[in-house]
Amino acid sequence: MNQGHLPFEIDWSSRSKLRGPGEQTLGDLLRNLRDRLAPKAMGVSITYVDDRGMRKLNREHRGKNTTTDVLSFPTEPGEGEFPHLGDIVISLPVAEKMAKKLGVSRRREVETLIIHGFLHLCGHDHEKDNGEMMSLQAELEKAFLSEEPLPMNLKRGRKPGSKVKKLKDGSRVVVTGRAAAALTRREETRKERDKTRKTGPKAKAAVRLAETPKRGPGRPRKDAAPAAKRTVRKRRPTATRSGIIA
Repeated sequence: MNQGHLPFEIDWSSRSKLRGPGEQTLGDLLRNLRDRLAPKAMGVSITYVDDRGMRKLNREHRGKNTTTDVLSFPTEPGEGEFPHLGDIVISLPVAEKMAKKLGVSRRREVETLIIHGFLHLCGHDHEKDNGEMMSLQAELEKAFLSEEPLPMNLKRGRKPGSKVKKLKDGSRVVVTGRAAAALTRREETRKERDKTRKTGPKAKAAVRLAETPKRGPGRPRKDAAPAAKRTVRKRRPTATRSGIIA
């Protein structure tokens, strides 16, 4: 049997609001990578997530509480088990940001991340080698995509003036321009409202009441002035009158 026609199952799943390329776009690329790098593998899983899901995975498995572009989880099937290569997880929001910075489509950025993740599944590690993995990645991009390789080391910092907005579902997005200005105004209004509540008439009365020392029934206030001592005048004695008229 021709090696290029070996069965190779690709499981696709998405937990992202964005839409990622699927079998029709990436199927041939994944099969070519299998034939070149892992000819005995018969399956791989591709999962798309949002930043919230990627941050959770990155924190649980790498101890980094930040999002990232791609994570790989290789498997080691035992004897007689299905030769599944592993799982590649891609954050579509990060891929979208990188695509905009590079001036390419989201699909083109995901292709680079697929190649990068596949190399990790095959045991390559650019953090430990001397550039061999990134060199091979560039070679594969040229061979299978007929395009120049995309860089993977651009800074992904937020733009000046941008704000992080929390959505109703609990996820967070970075907004800029008018949306960031509106979010800033809302935050300032909320702070002023909270400040007014803390210093309003009712709050001041509550503070005075709390500061007033409590006293028991019948006890005079400690800070009250002592009562003035009452002076009693003595009456002068008068002559005693008899009942005889002279």
